[in-house]
Amino acid sequence: MRNEVVTSAELLVAKQRMLRVDLRGRGIRDRLTLQAMAQVPRERFVLEEMQHEAYADNAMAIGSGQTISQPYMVALMTEALELAGSERVLEIGTGSGYQTAVLAEIVREVVTIERIPELSSRAADVLRSLGYANVTVLVGDGTLGHPPASPYDRILVTAGAERVPPALLEQLADGGLLAMPVGGADCQRLHVVRRKDDRYLTTGLTACRFVPLIGEQGWGDDEL
Repeated sequence: MRNEVVTSAELLVAKQRMLRVDLRGRGIRDRLTLQAMAQVPRERFVLEEMQHEAYADNAMAIGSGQTISQPYMVALMTEALELAGSERVLEIGTGSGYQTAVLAEIVREVVTIERIPELSSRAADVLRSLGYANVTVLVGDGTLGHPPASPYDRILVTAGAERVPPALLEQLADGGLLAMPVGGADCQRLHVVRRKDDRYLTTGLTACRFVPLIGEQGWGDDEL
């Protein structure tokens, strides 16, 4: 563990490298996604002792058995939603709140659900301190979504399951997009689902590995 305090200059250099090498260098082209990733201070969402690695392109533990996704995967999932800026987005799995902040930089409103109260509270505090007034942070079973505020233009799920929860498909607006890792508990493939009336058209993007989506319409604790 590194003991010295990381400086703002070091963080800026690391962020610029992330944008140049890990995002643009790996094919991220969406202007709004890149602008949001440039704006959000990822160091505020990682554990204090890990701030010197805040812009490394890897996932990091954030406590409670959860992780903050690697910057490239955050960018890829954000880009996959094809955001224009006016959308209302439902995020399942608040975690650290980093992906939430990236979305909030772009869209009109984000509703985010986290099943672990401690993580939800910590993320809400950071988001509030950074001035994100267009985010609603909830605690609950994300596999069931949040019907009172539906339908949503976009839904982003930051945990993996064997299938997309039917409740989330029902809450997706006609013409909307949902992005989610689908597969086994240890390895998934990022799927993007587009709703057209009552049809759901799925495209597979890339292999990925996320923590399990636990809940009534996801994995059960006794299955893991």
